[in-house]
Amino acid sequence: MKILLLMHSLSAGGAERAACTLANFWASQGREVTIVTLAPVSADFYPLERRIMRISLHLAGESRHALHGLWQNVRRVVALRRLLRSLRPQIALAMMSTPNVLLALASRSLPALRTIGSERCYPPHAPLGRLWHGLRRTQYGRLSAMVALTGECAHWIETRTSASRVVVIPNAIAWPLPDNPPRRSLAKLCHPQRKRLLAVGRLEPVKNFDALICAFQRLAGAFPDWDLVILGEGPERARLASMINRLGLAQRVAMPGMAGNIAQWYGQADLFALTSHSEGFPNVLAEAMAHGVPAVSVDCDTGPRDIVRHGIDGLLVPPNDAAALSDALARVMGDAVFRRQLAARSVQAIERFSIEKIGQMWETLFLDLCGSQALAVEDAHTVSHGGQRTDECTDEPADEPAAVTHTGSDAGSHRPAPGGSANAP
Repeated sequence: MKILLLMHSLSAGGAERAACTLANFWASQGREVTIVTLAPVSADFYPLERRIMRISLHLAGESRHALHGLWQNVRRVVALRRLLRSLRPQIALAMMSTPNVLLALASRSLPALRTIGSERCYPPHAPLGRLWHGLRRTQYGRLSAMVALTGECAHWIETRTSASRVVVIPNAIAWPLPDNPPRRSLAKLCHPQRKRLLAVGRLEPVKNFDALICAFQRLAGAFPDWDLVILGEGPERARLASMINRLGLAQRVAMPGMAGNIAQWYGQADLFALTSHSEGFPNVLAEAMAHGVPAVSVDCDTGPRDIVRHGIDGLLVPPNDAAALSDALARVMGDAVFRRQLAARSVQAIERFSIEKIGQMWETLFLDLCGSQALAVEDAHTVSHGGQRTDECTDEPADEPAAVTHTGSDAGSHRPAPGGSANAP
């Protein structure tokens, strides 16, 4: 099977990590995978299997004005359509709202192509401009299927867009996590005699690290052997650093930056915290738990309640409740037995969100869209012709793709995915 995956970029981020995890898994299963981005390959952060074809359309960038924006998006649709006709994938999958719309527009009159859009956040918390909002509402119905990470997101898509088929497939977590640059040293911050409260995410307002820092400030005196470490980078760094200094926490709170060796940091953490105003499906929460780190998370829309089983492997607290957040953190920080009990069960996230389990949910969707016989014929043709194109994905003659960069990489009630559950596994 040939799969084309479309995204804006492969820079550091949860959606990008999820896309690379899926692409690497599909490639390891013998699928022909192509990842297409608007942004250049130089922006890539996550490693890919060498057999994955990597293409950049070099059509990222902000629009200078409305007319320029219209022209930019026409160019994107034309370039993507040429690529679809040239590569002739059987499945084309887009991730995030604007790529979903671009795929819907570019794939018109390509009847043999199965197209899938995927929302990676809860749309009400990531509003689009009027034009893109209207296009999302009308164009999602042109896609063969839409995938949502949670039931709440699936319900929104079903009731607010023209999508006719919506399935729920949560993110998978890679295990073990890859060790990428930049590698942040743990030696200075992870003293054996001290305990660590860890948070991970881009330093931006939606992650609400203010609430976590304030909660830790209230607890710092009662827990003198605990430190807070926030991994990530972003526009809020200077403001958060100033806040930490103003609260007198400079010796207790560290922000080392973005870490590619994230698994090592999970391995040294005693408790994980997530305080976001909103999420799609927070990979870092599932990753931390898979490493045996119990979690305290705000029960925001959407994702945490699909990952944390309250009282079993972590605690959920209501949004915008500073007292509840402080109480939950104190409960876990102050009770080593309870912390170990949560940790022992949190590792079940490895199985609950394994790439094999989530990959099977995607495979079932592919089979439903393409038919098992069609996939078997495609795979047979690919093998017998040495991976060369033998199928027809359109009645139109194939074009050569637009100017792109090709590289081989270095390394209602919503309907759940067939064979899966509407909730996280």
